[in-house]
Amino acid sequence: MKKTILSALSPLAFLAASCGSQAQPEPAGEQAKEQAGAVEQRDGFAITDLARFDSPWALAFLPGRPDVLVTERTGALKLWRPGGKAVVVAGTPKVDAGGQGGLGDVAVAPDFARSGLVYLTWAEAGPGDTRGAALGRARLVLDKGAPRLENLTVIWRQVPKVSGRGHFGHRIAFAPDGQSLFLSSGERQKFTPAQDMGTNLGKILHLTLDGQPAPGNPFAAQGGLAAQVWTLGHRNPLGLQFDAQGRLWDLEHGPAGGDELNLLEPGKNYGWPLVSDGDNYDGTPIPRNATRPDLAAPAISWNPVIAPGDFVFYSGKAFPQWRGQALIAALGAAGIVRVGIESGPGGRPVGKELERIDLGTRIREIREAGDGTLWILEDGENARLRRLAPR
Repeated sequence: MKKTILSALSPLAFLAASCGSQAQPEPAGEQAKEQAGAVEQRDGFAITDLARFDSPWALAFLPGRPDVLVTERTGALKLWRPGGKAVVVAGTPKVDAGGQGGLGDVAVAPDFARSGLVYLTWAEAGPGDTRGAALGRARLVLDKGAPRLENLTVIWRQVPKVSGRGHFGHRIAFAPDGQSLFLSSGERQKFTPAQDMGTNLGKILHLTLDGQPAPGNPFAAQGGLAAQVWTLGHRNPLGLQFDAQGRLWDLEHGPAGGDELNLLEPGKNYGWPLVSDGDNYDGTPIPRNATRPDLAAPAISWNPVIAPGDFVFYSGKAFPQWRGQALIAALGAAGIVRVGIESGPGGRPVGKELERIDLGTRIREIREAGDGTLWILEDGENARLRRLAPR
């Protein structure tokens, strides 16, 4: 019987963490529907423009509240509530903004209703002309004046810090049992660290909620940074999500071609920079994934690229025909790429592109609201937060 990724986690891995049983306000999707009208009818969608942000990177819904957190790559964390204006959350870290670096992901702790904790990732400066990603957590305070973060603590860092401003990765995904987290770490455009177990670059990491190596990791016996590693051989993973079966997937940029969606299985090597379905930007060829059956092949790859942002596995009621499919925010494809997951040879999942939904602009982030509507963030300056509902 094929094991899912969660076979290495606790017996409660298929139980979602509870956020409490008290009465909850309507989810953000319902609030937005009541307080804002659709401004565009397009390709089967009613699209509502909700707010604008400066180079946004990620968003997170707050459980039990209509509020939404949005990170701006330039360094601001903002709190937005339907019908109001986005306000700056104080207490954010100092970021090294430039290129692909800056303030990155934001994720609400599984026990947020009790702890009030949120997790952030960002690029921070190091000695000389170096930088690397960091992961921190802090308590979000909303009930005493202006919103702010308290007791922000760095719990993980990329090692080593290197030159350049690309391929930080730094996406967060909590395990379904709420007892640990997974974190993507890009190879910082340095290629070889993705295969070097002496660094945590170019890896997917499995950590405790306070940033330590999670028990039972596949390389724990090696100690050091290797004890953090769940999988290796990754380039620039900008999406990290669990599906409804409890399997972990990543979405990453290839070079000139070779963007890929991967089912992540503990201890496996996903090949970068040894193989790719694309080539180097200078035209130098890279052996294809098919030439190395000892390395884990992607479920689907793209050449030409779609230049992905984040993605979700859809589970809602607004678009029931899409349940179980991957909906990918695409920068290069300027919209949403819809991918179905099928059973391939040996039962291994295989991705099949089903549709490209043209939105006419680069899409950085996508999230599913509590009512099943899709919320997206455009890329770049003065970018829109938009809600997509059935037309």
